[in-house]
Amino acid sequence: MKSTVETLSPTRVRLAVEVPFDELKPSLDAAYKKIGASIRIPGFRPGKAPSRIIDQRVGRGAVLEEAVNDALPKAYSEAVRDTGVRALGNPDIEVTNLDDGTSLSFTAEVDVRPEITVPDLSSIAVSVDDVEVSDADVEEQLDELRSRFGTLKNVERPVAAGDYVSIDLKAEVDGEVVEGGSATGLSYLVGSADLIDGLDDAITGKSAGDIAAFATTLQQGEHSGSEATITVTVNSVKEQELPPADDEFAQLASEFDAIDDLRSDLRERLGRAKALGQGSQARDKVLEVLIDTVEFPVPESAIKNEVDFREHDVVHALDHDDARFEQYLEQLGKTREEFQSELRENATRSVKAQFILDAIADSEQLSVSEVELTEFLVRQAARYGMPPQEFANQIVQAGNLPALMSDVRRNKALATALGAAAVTDVSGNPVDLSALTPQQLTEIADAESDLALEDDHDGHDHAGHDHAGHDHA
Repeated sequence: MKSTVETLSPTRVRLAVEVPFDELKPSLDAAYKKIGASIRIPGFRPGKAPSRIIDQRVGRGAVLEEAVNDALPKAYSEAVRDTGVRALGNPDIEVTNLDDGTSLSFTAEVDVRPEITVPDLSSIAVSVDDVEVSDADVEEQLDELRSRFGTLKNVERPVAAGDYVSIDLKAEVDGEVVEGGSATGLSYLVGSADLIDGLDDAITGKSAGDIAAFATTLQQGEHSGSEATITVTVNSVKEQELPPADDEFAQLASEFDAIDDLRSDLRERLGRAKALGQGSQARDKVLEVLIDTVEFPVPESAIKNEVDFREHDVVHALDHDDARFEQYLEQLGKTREEFQSELRENATRSVKAQFILDAIADSEQLSVSEVELTEFLVRQAARYGMPPQEFANQIVQAGNLPALMSDVRRNKALATALGAAAVTDVSGNPVDLSALTPQQLTEIADAESDLALEDDHDGHDHAGHDHAGHDHA
């Protein structure tokens, strides 16, 4: 088989392939067998008729067409391997010549990975927030711990933020009670804003026995998007009483005997958490620098695939309901055109990030071990709230394991860039990310950047989806 490559653009090539006819014999044999099994010829059992009889019955052309359809994918894959083309996505194939008994010729146009020059990673410099653990930070953590051991007591005063109230709710749309929109004896933390928009304002200042009504837009159910009137009755008001922050509490809530030792431990934990926060900031900023400074042409097909994936994710989350999509756009404050433009911009940056990280992985000769893949699967399963084995089974059954390995490899590449970059805090002090373990660096890297690797419209994760595409093997 002969193959030549013609460069059509920096991101697209045309392969010209000529296959000697004798190399088509396996496909011809398979074609005769398949066609022979599908037709009945008097005097022959199904699939046993000789090829000349099949030619007479269905025509040699039909057999050749079946054989070519079988042979083309194999010949294309072989041509890609022989030429070293790093193909992306599906090719556009055109048969240019079929000379029965002599040869088959075809062309295949396909997008290819762009050539990327990886910059000196040590030349990247970014700034992150200072790590500063104040006494107020420590006391806030201590109060959160104390709240776990707090008790509730009834109070005879108006509702205030932080109180726990028992309430009855009733929702009405156009004067009719919404089915499933009522509740009695509901416990609610005032200020949490996690129940109904407007509820906190409506009940703040009210006392037990008071009734309040307010208007809101329903977010769920069959009346989602409708204006509703909510009537709320305050049954009781309670405030949380915290245990005193003393040695006795330290012994109750921790392994420490003294409250000062507990405070010291909380300060140390906060420092570690803020150091990881610096790592996360540095990750995002390093990725921003790479996307903004590494120039290369991005294949249009890769961008389109990413746009389609993200758009499908949004539409699917809205049950493919055009009315709900319009409401969604209204909530975003965007027109459909603005939404599409922003979607394309984010998709382009996402694809760029993936190509760059692949190029870094290539230059650093990074590979993925079985242990690394397993650790990643476990972390991803936890993000989805699934048992690791069940998550792994779904990945394998969906054929997404190669894409998942690409994700792990890119995470290692991002961790490599993060470890090489010069990171300082706002005060100008060097931030030594080497204090973080390689495992921590990789975990920071796999918490994908909102800017480039995560869909910032609907917040869904896309584990196992290789947006930029695979090299054709």
